[in-house]
Amino acid sequence: MMGGGGGGGGQMQQISQEIEQMDQEIEAIEQEIEGLRQEKTEADEAIEAIETLESGSTVQVPVGGDAYVRATVDDIDEIVVSLGGGYAAERDQEGAVSSLETKKETLDDRIEDLQSEIAEVETEKEELEQQAQQMQQQQMQQMMQQQQEEQGDDE
Repeated sequence: MMGGGGGGGGQMQQISQEIEQMDQEIEAIEQEIEGLRQEKTEADEAIEAIETLESGSTVQVPVGGDAYVRATVDDIDEIVVSLGGGYAAERDQEGAVSSLETKKETLDDRIEDLQSEIAEVETEKEELEQQAQQMQQQQMQQMMQQQQEEQGDDE
């Protein structure tokens, strides 16, 4: 007679741990996507501001800690845009908008990559869940067989 429960239980625990890790991975990726969407919103707001401002406009400039100072735009064709990696460049109004549009496209690409990563992890997770269900069914069958054999011995 085979000892049915022991090996399967350990394997089941391992599978449920893997599923839990996958849930955490999905959550982390979703948080990263949320951060990228926030960056996109900020780029949209910057584009809107750059397109509506002109030289001589008065603006509120954030100085940190929710504090703002009033300033006048000297030259709308002198906009410093971050290029990433700690670098920035001065652009004219059109060039600044173009740089921000490119940044948004890059963010979109990254979001798409992360969404397909989530899809892959979810597929793996579903496969593991099916495996776990099959193992549970096998254990149930083994237990029923054992009970039937024990009842057969009693007669």
